[in-house]
Amino acid sequence: MALREETGLSLPPRRLIGWEIFVVFAVSLGASGLNALIELIGSLTAPQSLRQQQALLVGSLAPGRPLLDLVLQLVSVAEGLAPVALVFYLLARSGESPSDMGLDASQPGRDAAWGALIAAVIGGTGLALYLTAFHLGISLTVVPENLPAVWWRIPILILNAAQDGILEEVLVIGYLLRRLDQLGWTPWRAIVFSALLRGSYHLYQGFGGFLGNAVMGVIFGYLYRRWGRITPLVIAHTLIDSVAFVGYAALHGRVSWLP
Repeated sequence: MALREETGLSLPPRRLIGWEIFVVFAVSLGASGLNALIELIGSLTAPQSLRQQQALLVGSLAPGRPLLDLVLQLVSVAEGLAPVALVFYLLARSGESPSDMGLDASQPGRDAAWGALIAAVIGGTGLALYLTAFHLGISLTVVPENLPAVWWRIPILILNAAQDGILEEVLVIGYLLRRLDQLGWTPWRAIVFSALLRGSYHLYQGFGGFLGNAVMGVIFGYLYRRWGRITPLVIAHTLIDSVAFVGYAALHGRVSWLP
């Protein structure tokens, strides 16, 4: 369903809403999309094939210095959530709140159940799509993590997964679709734009990363329009990335099918 137009909000003029969207993504995932495109061009023009190159997701920030590495990892997670704080501020300034886009704890059991189900379906499909793209030579070798085997390895991986889930779903689903709705975009036009944006900042992984995440964006956008809630989507995304990060740490080098 389309989001309803609320009354009593102190929204800026339409032109300024457009500028607001531009600024939010210029300092966050939009800039990441541009960088990812440049990285993909670099990968395509490199002497090695895509599958011979690696895309690292979570790596050590201070090799050989675990305590400093831990501090830098925590700071990186906090910095990654700064655009979410910006969005919350902009919503508050307009008389809105995170709960207006369905980010709250009002339905914990239902949100958790739907989040787990979505994660199972999307996660399994995404893994199959990645392996297919890798063997077709249109995807880099995605290395989810290469952190040192220290006590904080798994907690940091889960924190990174949570950061990804919160950042992407709040910005690309909750905030963007809400603002585009206020600009008068049709629901499916907004969903497609959101999905292409999601795919763009995964281009550094190759064409498989773009396609898989764009499809995920369409599904998540549809579910958000249907439910009006992003909490289950945040949970699903966090679970997907947690399984990818922790599963890679546990299985890499132990199974033959994982690049």
